[in-house]
Amino acid sequence: MTTEEKLKHFMDVTTQKVNEENAEALEEYENGLNKVFEDYKENATRRAELSLKLKEESLIKKKNAEVARRQMEIREETGRLQKELTEKIFAEVKGKLERYMGTGDYERYLIAQVRAAKDFAGDDEILIYIDPADIDKKNSIAAAANTTVMVSKYGFGGGIRAVIKSRGILIDQSFETKVKEAAEGFVFHL
Repeated sequence: MTTEEKLKHFMDVTTQKVNEENAEALEEYENGLNKVFEDYKENATRRAELSLKLKEESLIKKKNAEVARRQMEIREETGRLQKELTEKIFAEVKGKLERYMGTGDYERYLIAQVRAAKDFAGDDEILIYIDPADIDKKNSIAAAANTTVMVSKYGFGGGIRAVIKSRGILIDQSFETKVKEAAEGFVFHL
């Protein structure tokens, strides 16, 4: 084998060896890049899913907050309207009571209430009061019920009040109290 042939053979073997090493290194490099790329894709997918989940949760929280805010507004508006309607209803009730107080039925009602209070007291002393607005009915009520009737110093919207001191009892049949109790117990059913 000549030197040239030896050199060519050496060159071929060396080139083949270098090409094999280069191919092996290139394959390792490609495998490394592929692994890095797969890891990157996996992390990017995980981050994207997490970001999407966080955005969904944020939107749900915002929606829930908006729903809660709107429900509160509706409750406040409903409460305001109920209060307004209740005030109108009881203003109408008071107007009807005032008209009723100008009738003979009202005077008969007062006489019946005075008699009922007197019967309840039995033999105990009872002080019976009528509203100052009913002063014109005092004598006829006292005569019809056969008892003493006094005019209260304080207005109570009609009706009667009576006191049985010996038993510590207040009989309150005043319209003011009845309207107040009705208003406190009044509930709208929607």
